[in-house]
Amino acid sequence: MLKLSLSAVDYVILIIYFVIVVAIGALARRAVATSEDFLLAGRSLPAWITGLAFIAANLGALEILGQAANGAQYGLMTAHFYWIGAVPAMVFLGLVMMPFYYGSRVRSVPEYLRLRFNKPTHVFNALTFAVSSVLIAGVNLFALALILEALLGWSLYFSIIVGAVFVGLYITLGGLSGAIYNEVLQFFVILAGLIPLVVVGLYRVGGWHGLTQKIEHPGLGEHTPLYQWGHKAFTLWEGTGSSSTNPLGASWFAIVFGLGFVLSFGYWTTNFAEVQRCLAAKNLSAARRTPLIGAYPKIFIPALTIIPGLIAVVTFPKLGLSGDPNSELAYNKAIPLLMGQFLPSGVLGVAVTGLLAAFMAGMAANVSSFNTVVTYDLWQPYVRRGRSDAYYLNVGRAATVVGIVVGIFTALIASGYNNIMNYIQLLFSVFNAPLFATFIIAMFWKRATPWAGLAGLIAGTVGALVTHLLYTGLILFGGPTLFEPVLHFGSAQDANFWGAIVAFVADAIVTVIVSLVTKPKPDSQLRGLVHGLARLDTREEEVPASDRVWFRNPMLLGFTALGLCAVLNVIFY
Repeated sequence: MLKLSLSAVDYVILIIYFVIVVAIGALARRAVATSEDFLLAGRSLPAWITGLAFIAANLGALEILGQAANGAQYGLMTAHFYWIGAVPAMVFLGLVMMPFYYGSRVRSVPEYLRLRFNKPTHVFNALTFAVSSVLIAGVNLFALALILEALLGWSLYFSIIVGAVFVGLYITLGGLSGAIYNEVLQFFVILAGLIPLVVVGLYRVGGWHGLTQKIEHPGLGEHTPLYQWGHKAFTLWEGTGSSSTNPLGASWFAIVFGLGFVLSFGYWTTNFAEVQRCLAAKNLSAARRTPLIGAYPKIFIPALTIIPGLIAVVTFPKLGLSGDPNSELAYNKAIPLLMGQFLPSGVLGVAVTGLLAAFMAGMAANVSSFNTVVTYDLWQPYVRRGRSDAYYLNVGRAATVVGIVVGIFTALIASGYNNIMNYIQLLFSVFNAPLFATFIIAMFWKRATPWAGLAGLIAGTVGALVTHLLYTGLILFGGPTLFEPVLHFGSAQDANFWGAIVAFVADAIVTVIVSLVTKPKPDSQLRGLVHGLARLDTREEEVPASDRVWFRNPMLLGFTALGLCAVLNVIFY
């Protein structure tokens, strides 16, 4: 069994971190007087706080274990998940979509759909988001349990329960404010943990040149699948003319449209776990800058996630070969393996603390968005209307506990995947890809009708699920095979990209068709919700003079980030 050998110094560092996290939650509790304080941090936080929380909320299992596993399995092409599959969508959210979200004063993403379409669309999206958020929370909880298992030798199941209890404690205490301030702390702890791992790891394999040489010109006995690709393991676009001629197993069309457009925009612009951080900002200007500030760390995070995966390939040549997600050499365990191999006492404690911080941040983001949607989008309008604010504050806390408990069971689902990033992208293709199609049509085509929103979401979700089942086949509870796979893709990620494309196209087509045969809402009900129909009460003073200085200009921040991504794509072409 993989087990890290921590010294007394390492344990002291961990204990200090845990005490600080709980203290932040307890201090944040003092500022929680209303349900909006608990669920939306009172819409009072500055842009730099929400910006760091925005990126830290995503810097959980998705980044640390998932992208390191991707780096080991797919090489540098994993950077597409950042420079194509994240930053452009983050810029679009800040420049284009936040005025709709923040300007309409909605409390959640599903609430926007209620205003733009109707209650059935609202309920469907709220329910599917609640399901997706606890599934993704389970991924982060599973990743946290992997580290506790490696750290203390505990069983995976016991580690899942312990991790869930700890995360639930500080969210229940401090609500969204506690989660966000902890996410800011966790962002810096994560950097402190990963930077030494990358530096020491690169030094041990002979630097960047030594790393590339060892993979491009492997010696005898090196069997990890990535070795077969040679120098293509360090390129972004070479061989993408076909899904069979590159490590990622996806063509340029699937990468650009499936990942870069549908999956990326679907996640970053409609996933309430991220948008919630923007809505916690103190004004519209701060809300727009939140994802733009987060874009800059996102550009450079590949150096801390993908490179460790590549180092693990060289250090552990049989990494990922077993296909068993619980194997000591599973792709998901690339980071823990490197930590145990390279880091000395003290530094190891910081690195382990950074990993725990990352997984707690990721899970907290999904649980805090889950409790908001359950309270504001399901319980308040459809179960118990007209109750006091204190009542809904208690509902929010109860929903937090429910989300944690459900997350324990969904963590067991994630444990069945050798590469959890494949599972994550599957969830995005099912839940986020169709939602983005609905949103982009809703915001820019006022003719889209109330029933078209619901019909499009159902069509897109079913389209993604059917695509996945046609790729994997269907076996019921380990029993008879109902049908064998009929679709064949270059890799599991390629299948997810195409599933997202199917979901987006199916949603868009059905939304347009239903809109053309049903009655739209009048313009008076769409103001502030559709491009070209501004709210009548929009006020210029919503943007303070202090936010109008040139270096805070959203256009400058956004296009500079896009320029940096373009340069990096050229350098690593």
